Amino acid sequence: MAPTMHPDEIETDTALVRRLLAGQTPAWADLAIERVRLVGTDNTLYRLGEDLVVRLPRRTRTAATLAKEVRWLPALAPLLPAPIPVPLAEGKPAEGFPFSWAVYPWLPGERATTEVVVDRSRLATDLARFIRALQRIDTTGAPAPGEHNFGRGASLRTRDEPVRKALASVDGVAAGAVTAAWEAALGAPAWKRPPVWIHGDLDAQNILVADGRLNGVIDFGGLGAGDPAADVMVAWKLLDADARSTFRDALAVDDATWTRSRGWALSQALIALDYYTQDTHPVLVREARRWIDTLLAE
Repeated sequence: MAPTMHPDEIETDTALVRRLLAGQTPAWADLAIERVRLVGTDNTLYRLGEDLVVRLPRRTRTAATLAKEVRWLPALAPLLPAPIPVPLAEGKPAEGFPFSWAVYPWLPGERATTEVVVDRSRLATDLARFIRALQRIDTTGAPAPGEHNFGRGASLRTRDEPVRKALASVDGVAAGAVTAAWEAALGAPAWKRPPVWIHGDLDAQNILVADGRLNGVIDFGGLGAGDPAADVMVAWKLLDADARSTFRDALAVDDATWTRSRGWALSQALIALDYYTQDTHPVLVREARRWIDTLLAE
């Protein structure tokens, strides 16, 4: 078994996935199955053949996010300028696995790490176009921020307690500067306009590129309708200074939303560092520290 990252995580393996497929989607049961080494925090992924991927929720808290994707992604996909993973089949709890699970297409592309993306300004333009398109979609019936999307898009005030806790316990951060940045974000005017659709977790691991251009957006567990600052924070997580300026101009981000986006990125980094370790999620720990450095440098 691969090491788990949550105390309440359900362990899975390729044998379990094959049994689930054989019992519910037998047409795919004989395809090659391989665990995906790049790990997300919400789902365990298994590559299925060349073109498919099986996603299994890791724990009870994240089971609801998959059900939400099954409900909403088919409706959103035709309205977006880049591919997103529309579920092809939803499986039910079985074989001792307690949650629903799903089969998705495997979207081509590489994660948008600094080693892969050379022209960040071009990517900034692509991301702004994607976010604009998402924000234009009718939100009737859309889920408001809550447990299902980890509160992404809610008021920053809802994150004050876990941020203060993290500031008191996380080593290696400039506590004074970080506190000042967090309090500035809390002081920014709140979003008063109607809620808009947000992805909720735009970062290098969930953005796919090919030839330097946006080629797909994955992992919509943070999907909901709320404050757009929760998506604008990708500016601090992925882009350099010039690309951030390009992104802000292309998306026409006002001062208050820009300041709140800094708070969103800061809070996500601190909360991640307070929860994950080099053993449980080294990639996220490294990325979170880089986000904080970027925020404090400007």
